[in-house]
Amino acid sequence: MTEVRTLLVTGAAGAGRTTVATAVASAAAAAGRRTLLLTADRLAAVAAVPGLTVGRVDPAAAFREGALDTQSRVGALLTLLGAAPLDPEELTELPGADPLALLRALRYARVLPGEDDAGAGGPDTGEPDLDGVEPAPWDLVVVDLPAVRDALRMLALPEQLRRYLWRLLPADRQAARALRPVLAQLAGVPMPAEWAYDAAARADRQLAAVQRVIEDPATAVAVVVEPGARAQEVLRTARTGLALFGHRLAAVVANRLLPTGSADAFLAGLSGQQQAELKALGEACAADGVPLVELPHLGRVPGSPADLAELSAVPLSGGPARPAEPWEVRDLLGSEGHFLWVLPLPGAQRDGLDLVRRGDELVVDAGGFRRILPLPSALRRCTVQGAALRDGALHVRFTPDPAVWPH
Repeated sequence: MTEVRTLLVTGAAGAGRTTVATAVASAAAAAGRRTLLLTADRLAAVAAVPGLTVGRVDPAAAFREGALDTQSRVGALLTLLGAAPLDPEELTELPGADPLALLRALRYARVLPGEDDAGAGGPDTGEPDLDGVEPAPWDLVVVDLPAVRDALRMLALPEQLRRYLWRLLPADRQAARALRPVLAQLAGVPMPAEWAYDAAARADRQLAAVQRVIEDPATAVAVVVEPGARAQEVLRTARTGLALFGHRLAAVVANRLLPTGSADAFLAGLSGQQQAELKALGEACAADGVPLVELPHLGRVPGSPADLAELSAVPLSGGPARPAEPWEVRDLLGSEGHFLWVLPLPGAQRDGLDLVRRGDELVVDAGGFRRILPLPSALRRCTVQGAALRDGALHVRFTPDPAVWPH
């Protein structure tokens, strides 16, 4: 197993994700680990926790900073077009700014081994506003993520945006860059195409740096649920989405558990319902080989270091190691005449599961999420013959295409 150095905490809305993230970070700091908690929530409970650094992400400030930086880079072009630059007071964050701000903060804080503080993005990566937090060599970075669906879409952003950039500005068109300095001299200002390529290259470097943090073997996810009517649905969604995008699940946290054996009939009934849900959650965790952590209901809103200490039992290592790729190709040509491409999708259901072959890629829809996977070289010369969902995994059969397969 790989020790967790970046723990991403998500889960059901209202299940106590922020509290659990804070408790884990507090416990790690109390144990002497240099710990950073990244959150967009204004927490009061962490103010008195010794040894814990809190990086508060401000999406509005991050958006203004990024917009002004972009404006400064294209200032000559704006002047050529007769456009007046925007003042900082005019800038209001757009929808989608929150996840980008949090991802940028994560990359800034989490310096991977072998990288300097600026990372692969170089000096133009910028520094997010984190209340003076420095990119120190943290032993642990805990990230308070949004609810499951929003969190998974956020973690998929770097890969998806990089793919869009590659499609819009493919490498074979960049040969035209050689002509742009000449055109720029004739026009007196850099040409728009040059700005487009430079901006795309800079964005790709920054997104690649974020993607490396997300895909690092020392990065894992904890899912927080409150045992109840929707707990199994939330966990099923999380398991499917995490597997589709290749994330490592470190633990499932069952939060706010009521004590058993209460003399009060109403509380005893609620506790009994929770225990039934807890059993189902435990079966799902056992199937995935990850621990199920049970945290008590304190009977109050956690608001002190002592409260957080009671909610800190989340393991910082656990779950299967993240595979290099989430899929597996089995060569069954000799025995069955085809290749079998296997993608683990625990919790996936046939309803809502779909796949489409698109050139050298396979588009997979599962659990309301979509990922476009590049096919291994051998499968690119094959045709899809069928697919089935078996034992929590998607099995796709490929047979060699006689028109391109070597004889």
